Amino acid sequence: MQHFKAYLPDESATAAFGAALARALVPGLVIYLHGDLGAGKTALTRALLHACGHQGTVKSPTYTLAEPYRVTIDGRPGSVIHYDLYRMSSPEEFLDAGFREDFDGHNVCIVEWPEKGEPVLPAPDVRVLLSVSGPGRALELQALSQLGQLCLDRLSFAPNR
Repeated sequence: MQHFKAYLPDESATAAFGAALARALVPGLVIYLHGDLGAGKTALTRALLHACGHQGTVKSPTYTLAEPYRVTIDGRPGSVIHYDLYRMSSPEEFLDAGFREDFDGHNVCIVEWPEKGEPVLPAPDVRVLLSVSGPGRALELQALSQLGQLCLDRLSFAPNR
């Protein structure tokens, strides 16, 4: 399993990493975002979506559970679907909403609070761990599949130290 670790000292570094991750995306990727409230999960997703060409606002789908975005992935039109399962009361809500169908090998699915969807949530290709560390954020990515490995192989990011 390949790992990538970085320290993101401020919000601009988080935005720069989101842009770098956007350039490494491949269709069908499933990304789990782990971190406490305020760890930067939505900020990272917002930066990624803007780097993929989304022009409008990016809000956390805390109440809608999912927000789809038509963007450019690896030079081609595609979809990123941002999930926030924090307010989900049971994994069955995920199934009842039909979200599993979104994990179709074409959409990039980014999931905040994935533990709320276990065991029905499809397995991740990449796990992102974010934690508050001093004034910034500690970041770790783990590739958990061949597709995740491809994403990390394509990732080019030089963190500020």
